[in-house]
Amino acid sequence: MLPTSMNHQEKNLQRKIRRIESRRLQCEAVSRTFSWLRLTVVLLGGVLTWVSGVQFGPPGAWAVFIFFLFVFVVIVSLHRRIDRWQLKFSLWRSLQTEQLARLTLDWVRVPAPAAPSPALTPLAVDLDLTGERSLHHLLDMAVTRQGSLRLAEWLTAGAPDLSMLNSRQRLVSELKAMPRFSQRFILSYRLVSQEPLDADHLLAWLHTPLQSNTLNKFLPLASALAGLNLAFFLLNLAGYLPAFWLLSGLAYLGLYIASQRVIGGFLDSVLRLDQALERFHPLLLFIERSNLGRSPQLAELCAPFIRGNNRPSIVLRQVKWITAAVGLRMNPVLGFILNMIVPWDFWVAWLAASQRTRLSRLLPSWLDCFHDLEALISLGNFAHHHPDYAFPDISFRSSEQPVFSTRQMGHPLLSARHRVPNDFHARQLGEIQLITGSNMAGKSTFIRAIGINMCLAFAGGPVCAASLTAIPFRLYTCIRVTDSLADGFSYFYAEVRRLKGLLDAVFLQEKSPHPPLKEGFPVLYLIDEIFRGTNNRERLAGSRAFVKALIGSQALGFIATHDLELAAFAESYTQVHNFHFRDTVQDGKLAFDFLIRPGPSPTTNALRIMALEGLPVENPESP
Repeated sequence: MLPTSMNHQEKNLQRKIRRIESRRLQCEAVSRTFSWLRLTVVLLGGVLTWVSGVQFGPPGAWAVFIFFLFVFVVIVSLHRRIDRWQLKFSLWRSLQTEQLARLTLDWVRVPAPAAPSPALTPLAVDLDLTGERSLHHLLDMAVTRQGSLRLAEWLTAGAPDLSMLNSRQRLVSELKAMPRFSQRFILSYRLVSQEPLDADHLLAWLHTPLQSNTLNKFLPLASALAGLNLAFFLLNLAGYLPAFWLLSGLAYLGLYIASQRVIGGFLDSVLRLDQALERFHPLLLFIERSNLGRSPQLAELCAPFIRGNNRPSIVLRQVKWITAAVGLRMNPVLGFILNMIVPWDFWVAWLAASQRTRLSRLLPSWLDCFHDLEALISLGNFAHHHPDYAFPDISFRSSEQPVFSTRQMGHPLLSARHRVPNDFHARQLGEIQLITGSNMAGKSTFIRAIGINMCLAFAGGPVCAASLTAIPFRLYTCIRVTDSLADGFSYFYAEVRRLKGLLDAVFLQEKSPHPPLKEGFPVLYLIDEIFRGTNNRERLAGSRAFVKALIGSQALGFIATHDLELAAFAESYTQVHNFHFRDTVQDGKLAFDFLIRPGPSPTTNALRIMALEGLPVENPESP
């Protein structure tokens, strides 16, 4: 079912790309026509202007010149509009090409995330949540560094925020049905910038040093001196007073020079704010002007942008006037003249400081909503291009219902053509699912699929499954353990520390009488090849003890292992369930169906693999 839908999505995107490219080529052809037309108008206008001058004198030449100038301006205006459309179609095609790359996992063409990967956690490394060719890389369509980090934060939370989960799912469902909104949001950004935006540049202005009491002290004094200076100048001009304005002017000039150390840096930061807002302005206006009447959850999220007198179009227009006033002082001559007539810098600094007070209440909430919207757009776009992915049900349930149940679950970072979905059900906490099987049969991929889908579920997105229901869990993984030369840790010691952290996560919360909400959730742990860093005898002894310790705990476990002895040991416990993945030999080659089955693995294939690759083995056919 999933591959068929995926092929349909691919074909739709390919048709859309061809259609957009056709329109872009049409615009390109029209643009070339306009280029020749502009040249023709210039040459023809020049010739006819000269002829009219010879035949009818200067009036005739001017009349022809003005006519052709008007025609030229009209053609240039139309040409620019065509070029603008050509740019839009080019960016639109690029965006659709990226969408196709995300759908087909063509990682070379999937843009890098807007923000560098945050500090890698064991969960993020084990489940490929962040970094190159990760879930974050696949999903991220954020336009700001902070929006990208917000998405990464949701994906790596490791536990659900139940107060937000249902709200996010409803928002993602609405955005799933609104692909044009999401894509036009991205297009509005790319028409302004091809580089990720940084919202910290906006917030930095709010912290630029300038004490309001300093302005309150300087502004009345500067206004009084400017008024006195003007009065003395006019009275001197009328002959009533000597040139006292020279003295008052010197005093005013001294105050002006002294003030630059106080307000000069602040006014420069206002201009930097204008440059930063210039890039955000189209995006904020796009949100404000979008019709969200049929999307109540999205309208509520975007309420700070679309309601009241603090809408971006109103506030940013006022900021624009102030930055324009500040910009006048950048001309040294004009700035000096303005400040000699009136206390220009003081006034605009006072206006800017007043606007900063207002923006200090608006900008943080604007940006918080904006970054949430970016992360939600990424999840909504993912949902739109995977219509068969289901929204999970993460909630507490009765003891008769399974604590974890999924149908047709696959790994979202595997191509639909190679992905093999599986069903799985775990009845209650305290159970351990022991998964054995041959090399490359699918054990590790299966437990990683569980983990990455749970992370998608906790973020509010759809999961790669026909259905998934689970109680709220805290995820804990021990899959890609590495040694540390810097810290002097061997691989085995690093694994022991990770497994000790799992026991602490499970049992310390059980001893706590009032655990916090998220810490109070049961643990869902995923372990791949337990104690692989030691010898067979000690590995088996340690694994048995570890499994016995976790039986009956407030946790649900999945342990992938090659140890058939551990599988045999586990059969004596009712809360430990054996499952396996199988392999066969077809035409001298190993074949896998990647389907999970009950019971311990009946076969092994390590010797077969060694033999097939030409390594010496004692008995390649032995199990």
